[in-house]
Amino acid sequence: MGIRIVIADDQAMVRAGLRMVVDSDPGMEVVGEAADGREAIAVARRTRPDIVLMDISMPRLDGLSAAKELLDTPSPPKVITLTTFDTDENLYAALRAGTSGFLLKVSPPEQLLEAIRVVHSGDALLDPAVTSRVIATFASRAEPTPSPRLGELTPRELEVLRLLARGLTNAEIARDLYVGEATVKTHVARVLMKLSLRDRAQAVVFAYESGVVRPGAA
Repeated sequence: MGIRIVIADDQAMVRAGLRMVVDSDPGMEVVGEAADGREAIAVARRTRPDIVLMDISMPRLDGLSAAKELLDTPSPPKVITLTTFDTDENLYAALRAGTSGFLLKVSPPEQLLEAIRVVHSGDALLDPAVTSRVIATFASRAEPTPSPRLGELTPRELEVLRLLARGLTNAEIARDLYVGEATVKTHVARVLMKLSLRDRAQAVVFAYESGVVRPGAA
């Protein structure tokens, strides 16, 4: 079976463009569309997609609120937030809510398809063009609060969390630590399990909020 996708955006032309991109991949299928957040919830509940492509700025119910409501349901779909960034200041909140990442609307089609595949596989996708800027901007608004859960991590797992929070891929972390990529995947899985986090997106937020990494740190 292909990856089932719902597209939620209040602009019909944007929805049409996204559908064309998704339909170009034989392993994906658009099972529904929505023009606002409330409709997105209804369509997702009816069609049971694997992934919802969710615009943040929509009428009736914004994409952030819709994502929170969807993610609070049993066996929820993954949510990828689509944004123009310059006008959307809810990205950090979207990550905290549990969305599996975000992409700029101007991202090339192949990046959107790759994001869908990555998120469907259980990972998270944060657009490298804006990840560090978003996290640094919003994490700096509050004083970090160390979490007692950090004590459950081994020194190597804590190191992996730091590198993950900088936006490094598993391959890049493997190169930094001189270990195999499979080993990094195991470390990441253990970090997520010990910290009770859904995916890498939440791990990045956790790392900044708990002071593991600081905004602007290399």
